[in-house]
Amino acid sequence: MVKVVKFGGSSLADAEQVKKVAAIVLSEETRRYVVPSAPGKRFSGDTKVTDMLYSCFHKAEKGGDFSETFKEIENRYDSIISGLGLEISLKEEYDKIKKTLCEDPDADYCASRGEYLNGIILAAFLGYAFLDAAELIVFDQDGTLDSPSTYKRIKKALEKTERAVIPGFYGADENGRIKTFSRGGSDITGSIIARGVNADIYENWTDVSGYLMADPRIVENPHEIPVITYKELRELSYMGASVFHEDAVFPVREAGIPINIRNTNRPEDRGTMIVEHTSVRAPYTITGIAGKPGFVVINLEKDQMNSELGFCRKVLEVFEKNGVSLEHMPSGIDT
Repeated sequence: MVKVVKFGGSSLADAEQVKKVAAIVLSEETRRYVVPSAPGKRFSGDTKVTDMLYSCFHKAEKGGDFSETFKEIENRYDSIISGLGLEISLKEEYDKIKKTLCEDPDADYCASRGEYLNGIILAAFLGYAFLDAAELIVFDQDGTLDSPSTYKRIKKALEKTERAVIPGFYGADENGRIKTFSRGGSDITGSIIARGVNADIYENWTDVSGYLMADPRIVENPHEIPVITYKELRELSYMGASVFHEDAVFPVREAGIPINIRNTNRPEDRGTMIVEHTSVRAPYTITGIAGKPGFVVINLEKDQMNSELGFCRKVLEVFEKNGVSLEHMPSGIDT
């Protein structure tokens, strides 16, 4: 059995969290390929490393001084290294990033360094090989994933590598220029690696024990969802249930690889299993409830609307010209 395991930013926020991650990975020999995010928030008022890197880019782009913010980033990583008792230095990597910020600031490159640096640290602590995602994940010039080239590279590289850490969130185009997925894209990287090695399970470790039937900030003590289908997951993710990146479903779904959402801080919890089909008899009629702001309902009434040829087309053209996307259009003969 082969498992690909991805860990989110909260799971890797500091040295103590990294130790938990290592204990989880090393507890099962099947957990052979690890995809880390950049360090997330250590507490509610903290700043994610990726956000600090974006801040450095914006300052550098305007010719400003980013040194103070970058020093904070260095301190974050150095504190993780010292907390783990590692004898490695990232100074050479820091200098390279700062040089790029000064000479040719690039948003994708800067943002990707959070995962890159964290990957180096985690690989050293686990004793795993480190593989740069830029060598494996291939983007077309228009920024879309080049799936055939990507899977070919993954297969070639990992056939020779028993255990490895591959940073999430980014890849590179054919010219070697770094490209990133959208925020939360480490989920996608993990999914792609799982597909590339034909994993038996893709484990996605975060700070919650799987999916809940409702947002716990709104509904008190919502029930956990033990099993959910890919289709149900897509709907809930799109509508705001942000445990798992919605686009990360596709690579593993095509290969029939189940996803297991687990909690780094409660590894004994079984979490939520995401599958193509389920024969499990659910105790509830409704799988889950989710929602997001920014929606409006527009109700149009016109007598004998159904008999006027092209009426719906005219209505849709108004939305199109004004750049408004349409989610759903129920209709009757007059509405």
